[in-house]
Amino acid sequence: MTDVDLASELRLPCGATLPNRIAKSAMTEGLADEYNRATDRHVRLYQRWSEGGAGLLITGNVMIDRHILERPGNVAIDGNGGLEALRRWVRAGTAGGNHLWMQISHAGRQSPKYVTREPVAPSEVQLKLGGSYARPRALTDDEITDLVRRYGEAARVARETGFTGVQVHGAHGYLISSFLSPVVNRRADRWGGSLQNRARFLIEVLHSVRRAVGDDFPVGLKLNSADFQKGGFTHEECLQVVRWLNDTGLDLLEISGGTYEQPRLLGYEGQAATADLPPRESTRRREAYFLEYAADIRRIAAMPLMVTGGFRSRAAMDQALAGDELDVVGLARPMCVRTDVPARLLDGSMQRAPAWENEVRLGRGWLGPNSPVFPLKIVNIMGQQGWYYLQLLRLGDGREPDTGMGVLRGLLGNLRNELRTARALRHAAPGETLESQGT
Repeated sequence: MTDVDLASELRLPCGATLPNRIAKSAMTEGLADEYNRATDRHVRLYQRWSEGGAGLLITGNVMIDRHILERPGNVAIDGNGGLEALRRWVRAGTAGGNHLWMQISHAGRQSPKYVTREPVAPSEVQLKLGGSYARPRALTDDEITDLVRRYGEAARVARETGFTGVQVHGAHGYLISSFLSPVVNRRADRWGGSLQNRARFLIEVLHSVRRAVGDDFPVGLKLNSADFQKGGFTHEECLQVVRWLNDTGLDLLEISGGTYEQPRLLGYEGQAATADLPPRESTRRREAYFLEYAADIRRIAAMPLMVTGGFRSRAAMDQALAGDELDVVGLARPMCVRTDVPARLLDGSMQRAPAWENEVRLGRGWLGPNSPVFPLKIVNIMGQQGWYYLQLLRLGDGREPDTGMGVLRGLLGNLRNELRTARALRHAAPGETLESQGT
């Protein structure tokens, strides 16, 4: 046992120090304008989060290609200007003395049709989620090399505009994650086949990012402990990738899991075939979805470890820290409503973070989120996601959360907002930038 608890500082390998062990993990905000630039909504939301006590805030997906978005309203670093807007975001998001890291990402094949006409992936493998996603086009070798450069450029912009670190998104089925997956990556060149080749894109991206920001700037990575999908990226493969990551100078490795087809990151079973690793009862008792998988990683990882997903009680968080099972506790959904959860956990006025997901559902059993009736399962999952998205939108508008909102209101309200934002994107002048408007 150690004497580390939630209030302990953490010195990172690059020399930077996190003021405590609570991080707001990345959540997609959907608050950007029609040119994919940060807005006053980001300022209001992150001001509240910064004042909420977490030692580290990680932004939602900041895309390296504004033509292939994770959802409407993503911020993008892609020649679309908005540097001063990023600086305003940073000033608000660091007002409480915390770190603010930009999560840099590419959606790959997980980009819906209403924002991307031609998604890309390692190979032309269709996402098995109905008709919402187009068949991706396989990337060329030159395009992959350019994407590696783009990740580095986004990291450079992050440092230039004041962010205190970056996190590369290598999980949840997005582009880097899809390169790691043998289900999606069926290439026969240097980017596919063996695990070493499938991991090449990730390793090259991390080298590009480090070159862009220097040795004294925090660089993190979010990585799947497994895809939890038959034939996908396995836990054993994850362990081998972590061994290679030990030589990349990472400052913080966040462990998660799942993809859109197998949304274990949300605590659900997905549509796809059975997972490589079944849920473990001891993990459920200890709240965190991925803690037991992280234990294997902890034994071999040279960098600090962050685990996100399911943590709710202060006791479980302190137990994991004191037991040297991790270095940082990631929180996400509780902070969509109570932005001061970290401060309250730290001062002892709250012993358990609120679990709003227990209230946002159609019902239990066959009506609930793990219903055997697949359409009802999807309504629950999408309705819950929409519920949280709309709470962030309310906070960004300076309003209070609406905890009385039901799952159907979350589903329909978010759908209306997504389509409205997507229409604004389509109507924006493609060459116009913040700088060209003289602002």
